[in-house]
Amino acid sequence: MGDEREETGGEDASRQYDKLVRDDIPAIIRESGERPVTHVAEGGEYRERLAEKLVEEAEEFAESRDPEELADVLEAVAAVRRQLGVDADELERLRREKREARGGFEAGVVLERVEPSGARETREQNP
Repeated sequence: MGDEREETGGEDASRQYDKLVRDDIPAIIRESGERPVTHVAEGGEYRERLAEKLVEEAEEFAESRDPEELADVLEAVAAVRRQLGVDADELERLRREKREARGGFEAGVVLERVEPSGARETREQNP
């Protein structure tokens, strides 16, 4: 749970998180002998916290390249999808449409700049 702040006070200091966590985390914390302080986010707060969680998980994956972190990204995407009322098949259809219209990310194309028409297109070749 990377984003923690410890309040001063030595051994009895509480750790501050202020972030959305998986549903079973409070029970896991209680099982370890500690006391979680929580509230249930609803409405706009829930939407905002989900968006923050998606970014957090994506950043953790980008840093670690760990497949478990990628699974967390998928879990966050699924939660956002459900909150938006989009079923999995619809999201997959949208993904396929975008891929058909604009391609995927497999080729590794990096757009460096866009020049005015008339300028020559250049491609750097890897030796």
